[in-house]
Amino acid sequence: MTPSVFQVAVLASGSKGNATLVRCASGSFLIDMGISCTRVKQALQGLHVPMEELTAVFVTHEHIDHVRGLPTFCKQYDIPVFASRGTWKGAGTTCRTDFSRGGEEILNPGESAVFHGLRVESFPTSHDALQPSGYVFHLGDHRFGYLTDTGYVGDQARRSLDGAEVLVLESNHDTVMLKNGPYPLPLKKRILSARGHLANDAAANFLASLDNMPREVFLAHLSQENNTPQVALATVQGLVKQQRPASDVQFFVTSQDAVTANDEWRITYEPSLF
Repeated sequence: MTPSVFQVAVLASGSKGNATLVRCASGSFLIDMGISCTRVKQALQGLHVPMEELTAVFVTHEHIDHVRGLPTFCKQYDIPVFASRGTWKGAGTTCRTDFSRGGEEILNPGESAVFHGLRVESFPTSHDALQPSGYVFHLGDHRFGYLTDTGYVGDQARRSLDGAEVLVLESNHDTVMLKNGPYPLPLKKRILSARGHLANDAAANFLASLDNMPREVFLAHLSQENNTPQVALATVQGLVKQQRPASDVQFFVTSQDAVTANDEWRITYEPSLF
């Protein structure tokens, strides 16, 4: 199989912190900084990517598990950070930080930013945040998609993500485990709502509904209380195969505590390949 043009490494994923590195011929990009800046730096060092070489950072929304390391990063590095206007407003409250340093970049859902031939498109998601976003990276005919923290997949997100060859997709909970689990009823209702989180079966049904399915899927933002890696993988893989028997998707299950990278990280990075 021909390698993807996108090297993807999920540095951490879950309710305690999220960060994902995407690298291609146009640069190295971080999506979310929900773990400490120190931990991000250490994870990048393990991938031989110095923090200073990041091209840009994109933030999905202002919840602490997506912006925890952002204040330190913005103070220490002169690297552009993109987020919606609402997310910047919310992040200031979440982090108790004034982000009006002049370096924050506004990228609202429906807008794009361009870097050396790479176009990063923002699209709206459905979550209980001020102006949450997902992202699609376009490089020629190739696409990488990122969608977590959403109660359902809207039409614009579906259109944007259809045809992505690599996709980071929320597979937050098993509905039965959540309903029978220890969470208080208001929290269960929040997670199950249209502005909550995507269940394993919902993630699978979305994948199976795509006209052009991805070749690699990272199952992300797994709940540590209402899901397990085994349950998430078995549910999503099983339902996708049931609905699309001819599909050939490679699944990766992400972790809160370890880096999960696609096979492209094992291939020597040669810009000439792109």
